[in-house]
Amino acid sequence: MNNIDLVYLDGKYLPANEAKISPFDRGFIFGDGIYEVIPVFGGHAFRLAEHLQRLTNNLAAISITNPNTQDQWTGMINKLINNVVTNFPDILDQMVYIQITRGVAPRDHAFPGNIPPTVFAYADTAPIAKPEYIEHGVSAITCPDNRWQRCEIKATSLLANVLLRQQAAEENVTEAILIRDNFLTEGAASNIFIVKNKIIRTPPKGEQILPGITRDLLVELIDKHKLSGEETMITEQDLLDADEIWMTSSVKEILPVTRLNGKKVGNGLAGPVYKNMLDIYRAYKQSIRNGSVT
Repeated sequence: MNNIDLVYLDGKYLPANEAKISPFDRGFIFGDGIYEVIPVFGGHAFRLAEHLQRLTNNLAAISITNPNTQDQWTGMINKLINNVVTNFPDILDQMVYIQITRGVAPRDHAFPGNIPPTVFAYADTAPIAKPEYIEHGVSAITCPDNRWQRCEIKATSLLANVLLRQQAAEENVTEAILIRDNFLTEGAASNIFIVKNKIIRTPPKGEQILPGITRDLLVELIDKHKLSGEETMITEQDLLDADEIWMTSSVKEILPVTRLNGKKVGNGLAGPVYKNMLDIYRAYKQSIRNGSVT
């Protein structure tokens, strides 16, 4: 934790060191819950409506009743954001983390009766990509996608992703790019785009990938700026033959992958299509800071 002095827990705003959650919470026992990460630029939440819709969809997917209305979520999120703005004025960008579990109950795999969900949230400093990552890119490896079949749910039970990400860390690379049945799905903690002959491609949404908010924004921006792009199945060989590879997430934003499995991607530097896309994304991001878009 960097600048977390206030958290939200079950309807109360508390100093971080006073927040307590029961060890019998199903999020602790089973990983029975969902989470959301919302970037904040210049005090403005990034695509808040889309993040809250994904949160609502994920709660419905695991049969947890949404504990708040959209206005209640918005008010809570803005209070956490404003607390950071007030107490840490030098921080330009933040991230809001929200976690909702099924709640506290005796240990039993089956859903308990009518118990209130546990709601926890905080705002903190957003990590900033190193400038050298933008220019020179990062490295990745390919790994078999051995996760469960409902990857579109942003579940807190991330053990498979953790093990894949640790495999990447042990090989001193940034990400594990996942392959299932010879097709690209996503990264252990990111969505993936490739470029071939200036055409930008990314796998279509479905149960095999998380519907990333940054991913969806890029798809919109590609269409808006009349770039060549498509959502389509991508084979492992397509990935290996790509001129450019990008990873996207709320935290990573857009990063070029310039080495894959120890080999250069393209010429080993951030490619021209990536640089153009980054300029477009940064302009959009600045419009959020200015308050002209949400």
